Amino acid sequence: MSIPTSLVGLRVEPMEHRVDARWTMAYAAAIRDHSPVYLDTTRPDGVVAHPVFAVCPEWPVIVSSRDASEAAGVSPAEVLTSVHATHDTQIHRLIRPGDVLTTSLEFVGMVAKSPGAMSSIRLTTVDANGLPVATTTQNGIYLGCDVDGEDVPDPDPPQLLDVERIGAPEVRTVEILAGDAHTYTECARIWNPIHTDRAVALASRLPDIILHGTANLAHGVSAVVDLRADADPTTVRRIVGRFAAMVELPSTISVHVWPGVGLDDGSTAVPFDVLNEHGDPAVRDGIVVLGAVLS
Repeated sequence: MSIPTSLVGLRVEPMEHRVDARWTMAYAAAIRDHSPVYLDTTRPDGVVAHPVFAVCPEWPVIVSSRDASEAAGVSPAEVLTSVHATHDTQIHRLIRPGDVLTTSLEFVGMVAKSPGAMSSIRLTTVDANGLPVATTTQNGIYLGCDVDGEDVPDPDPPQLLDVERIGAPEVRTVEILAGDAHTYTECARIWNPIHTDRAVALASRLPDIILHGTANLAHGVSAVVDLRADADPTTVRRIVGRFAAMVELPSTISVHVWPGVGLDDGSTAVPFDVLNEHGDPAVRDGIVVLGAVLS
């Protein structure tokens, strides 16, 4: 199987999303982050969405891109080999109830890697005024697939962060309940049957249903916000992570959060990992960049 580099440059029709408090609060509840900033609608400035909520309006566009890639020559079997490998979101401001968002997607790179063909996509979410809200670069691997054509690397990848992990991390343990994947699916509005349908998961050669990678990421970001940002998510500027080991249900994960490291622009980079109950990294090389409060 091979993935054509002609996918690079492919765009899908932008999608509009109307965000309400029901959606943003449900997302926070799905990861059991009960901070008032997400749930207390009596706050003078209202509630905001969790920083990882940006994945919610991105998901339907990602699904649409899979259909578009089939039209461009990628077979349904090849589409099914694709896994979410890395995630890098720049947060221009947190999403709020009442926002009308438009999310667009473009394939920006395709290169050969040892596990398979690595695609890079750029997701851009803007508000009703066209102002940026979130920009995400995702790398995915078509496992076991070759690249058809010369490598086309992302011409404008996010700046790499080389952050030293200093000292011992603080560790937060999170119980993952048997129904957490079902709850996250409905509250995030992100549906992939490997997370909720055991028959599909087993047919996909998984040991059982597994928790969404973005849910693991959200648990990590919640711990960083609580431990390093005085529980204020409006300081989150960027979220980076690599997805690796699976989290089965029920199980226990542990979030390891290191001290923050100052960057040249005055922001602070906080390294973190999320480990499954076997001690394997579900999210590795995680970094949350904290800066001035964003509106």
